[in-house]
Amino acid sequence: MPDAPFTYPDVGATRGPLPTGYDHLEVRRAIAKGESEFRRLGDAVLAYRMQRGLGIFRSADTPVAQPGSHVTVRLGVGPLGIPAPCRVVYVLDEGDRCGFAYGTLPGHPESGEELFAVEYDRATDTVYGLVTAFSRPASWYTRLAGPAGRFAQRTAAAAYLATLRRTPPGWT
Repeated sequence: MPDAPFTYPDVGATRGPLPTGYDHLEVRRAIAKGESEFRRLGDAVLAYRMQRGLGIFRSADTPVAQPGSHVTVRLGVGPLGIPAPCRVVYVLDEGDRCGFAYGTLPGHPESGEELFAVEYDRATDTVYGLVTAFSRPASWYTRLAGPAGRFAQRTAAAAYLATLRRTPPGWT
């Protein structure tokens, strides 16, 4: 699926104000202290640690996120889980922000984009984990899920950050 189009027109919109017409998600939590932890956890984010830690990571065509990388996660439980293809839209490396965003491709049950990042606040020496997304249902079963689907996405975002917080030193 190398040339598959994104399933939404607002590609890259997690960089700024989220577009209208979607459900929005923004979760930001303090997860560590110190610049060295920021660097270490930034590397973990780029190596898909959040997805791996939740057990939803299936494959990526690069070991770390790069613009254009294809990533497949598996959403759902057991035999009800379905593959969800995505492509990395951009990578953040802005001094005190590190991470990446991926957008949905055909076959994904949602349509939209999700940013996974860490931010370092030098004034407080605090590292924050961040998940920002905009999405809308792209299949009949995600439309049927309604508020339960949005709750599941919010729960997953909190779990991503908890997984990142527990990333052991030297994790690869």
